[in-house]
Amino acid sequence: MREKNSGSDPELRKPDWLKIKLPSVEAYSKIKKSLSKGHLHTICESGNCPNQGECWAAGTATFMILGENCTRNCRFCAVSHVKPLPPDAEEPLKLAESVKEFNLKHVVITSVTRDDLIDEGASHWAACVQKVREINPASTIEILVPDFHAKEDLIQIVLNSKPEIFSHNLETGERLTSLIRSGAQYSRSLEVLRIAYEKGAKTKSGFMVGLGESNEEIRQLLEDIYSTGVRIVNIGQYLQPSRKHHPVLKYYTPEEFGIFKKWALSIGFKHVESGPLVRSSYHAQNHL
Repeated sequence: MREKNSGSDPELRKPDWLKIKLPSVEAYSKIKKSLSKGHLHTICESGNCPNQGECWAAGTATFMILGENCTRNCRFCAVSHVKPLPPDAEEPLKLAESVKEFNLKHVVITSVTRDDLIDEGASHWAACVQKVREINPASTIEILVPDFHAKEDLIQIVLNSKPEIFSHNLETGERLTSLIRSGAQYSRSLEVLRIAYEKGAKTKSGFMVGLGESNEEIRQLLEDIYSTGVRIVNIGQYLQPSRKHHPVLKYYTPEEFGIFKKWALSIGFKHVESGPLVRSSYHAQNHL
């Protein structure tokens, strides 16, 4: 086992298995041009996703709605934290048209957290899903939502748009939540997933490792997620976006991620993505 980095020690050396593929110029240009035309954002770029090369080369992307500025300031996240602009009323149509242009069979949509809005963006979420469905009836839709403060009425607004998969990430275990996730509560995130499941949604969650958690906390996190009704889970390596973010305290080996997958399957999860470069929407099309 590697020694943990206290944060004041020299940075851990990034292992070979975390080498990232750069996107092809052709694929990058095609998607970038379409996104720029519609003034759309992707979490691929805003979140510095390590799989951008693989996904963009395949012509897929995870769209980020409600702007690119978040009202929360999580210590793991690369998304900008400044005062956000009002929602773009034309965004649902722009999003749906981009999905059509990319000819996506499975669409993943996420958003920044919008605590500044009365409904925290729920109605805009619903409008985006509905418009994508209207213009792309053959496409399946997965949504990765903020916590909406676990307000059942707001979650219901989003679920009324009938996405195929409703996803909300725990990101880390209970002990580290207050340190890592700005404005979040561990129990609240579990409640979000529980509410969605009880309303009939197919639910999904995910989290990172390398933030200072123990193996016991990883197992407990898996059991807590499973208890909400979730049967799809993603586990990936935390990568520090910048020096101002929380440091990486451990790089887990691919073999260790294999062990996490075995734990999850033994608990009862039906679909598990577990690996150093796994992120929320990694291989999302397979989760249906």
